[in-house]
Amino acid sequence: MATSGNWASGGAGWVAHEAIFDRVFAPLTAAILDSADLAAAQSMLDVGCGSGTLLAAAVERGVRATGVDISATMAEAARRRVPQATVHLADAESADLSFGGADPYERVLSRFGVMFFADPVAAFANLRSATASGGRLAFGCWRSLAENPSFTEGTSLLTAQLPDPPIQLDPAAPNSTSPHFTAPGPMAFADPDRLRTVLTDAGWREVVITPFDFTLDYGEGAAAVEDRIAIILATSTGARAERILRPALGDRGWAELVDRVREHVTAQLTYGRVQLPAATWLVTATS
Repeated sequence: MATSGNWASGGAGWVAHEAIFDRVFAPLTAAILDSADLAAAQSMLDVGCGSGTLLAAAVERGVRATGVDISATMAEAARRRVPQATVHLADAESADLSFGGADPYERVLSRFGVMFFADPVAAFANLRSATASGGRLAFGCWRSLAENPSFTEGTSLLTAQLPDPPIQLDPAAPNSTSPHFTAPGPMAFADPDRLRTVLTDAGWREVVITPFDFTLDYGEGAAAVEDRIAIILATSTGARAERILRPALGDRGWAELVDRVREHVTAQLTYGRVQLPAATWLVTATS
């Protein structure tokens, strides 16, 4: 998965704004839960559980819920939010996911938590080894950067000011200099053929990869603009920009830059609402 250092620095923003993330990602969350058919299961593992959204949904359905995350900040937030769940601080790529004797999981779920493995085949094989025979995998992941303007809308005004803007590489060619996206990274599974190969090579069967498009709806008016600003600054890119640019520009200069982002977001309002398209894959497979 992503290094613990990367997620330790970004996790605080995600936790602080978990209510906004949950609201804008709600359509995908519901689709993952529906695809998982939790009603027919007694146990589940949430991979990259973050602050515990899927764990909370599983507990509400009477399912024994276990979460794993590489970020201590995220894991602690999930424990606070869902005390009925068991949450482990570990790397799902290499950890013993039985955690000392738990029975195999009937369901393995994730919302944007599986794209950061250094060796995705090994990681998904490890997940399969912890899954009961006939168990179901269900997760959501991003499609291409071009289909997801939320990654650049407003954020690009910040990254343009950085002395060394992040280079994003093609996930199919980690040593490439093609300006697409990194691997591992949010768009690591943008190519459905690559994603299918990873899962089948890891031993998963009956792989189904379905496009799932929805709207990131932040709401209406000035409050929605501020929520969008909060999310931009909460992401690892936004946090990095603030860490580098605020000392360089000073508090006033940084505030002026954020105001430019605010003006940009406001100019993009659709019928008074902050709305951005989201293009994802909804993935299911059987162990």
